[in-house]
Amino acid sequence: MTSYSSLARTVNASVDSVKRWLQTLNQFYYCFPVQPWHKNISRALRKEPKYFLWDWTLVPNRGARLENVVASALLKATHFWTDHGLGEFGLFFLRDKQKREVDFLISKNGQPWFLVEVKASHKAGLSRNLAYFQQQSGADHALQLAFDLPAVERDCFELERPGIVPAATFLAQLV
Repeated sequence: MTSYSSLARTVNASVDSVKRWLQTLNQFYYCFPVQPWHKNISRALRKEPKYFLWDWTLVPNRGARLENVVASALLKATHFWTDHGLGEFGLFFLRDKQKREVDFLISKNGQPWFLVEVKASHKAGLSRNLAYFQQQSGADHALQLAFDLPAVERDCFELERPGIVPAATFLAQLV
């Protein structure tokens, strides 16, 4: 999550300046914001967005880089689906005051459609936050992507309960 005040202190600038700089970087397609989802989630955080880089190769941390890859793919997919008249789609993240978080929530026509948690390995086990936020939000699907699993012939969107799926399989099914 982006803390405007923390960034402002780091670069010795005002919070308003930091917000303007990020807006300018967004307009130049350097980065893009993902807003927090707070509808129908008790104690959800409503504050600052998370920022992701369009050129995810610039992200040094592997986990953050993989999350960036998925964020870019999901944002492109939500734009594609909306532009093709399939509904009104949005990309968000979930975090509550107890620090439970799910990387992404995709909405369809203003309602939670599916949740996505990004992991480098399936060995981490299934995140409990997926089931918690699926129950809280009413999302149809809750998927944990694992980048270390090979692609399989499977429709990820047939899963109604939280499950681990290969990232390659999921990303191939977006558009």
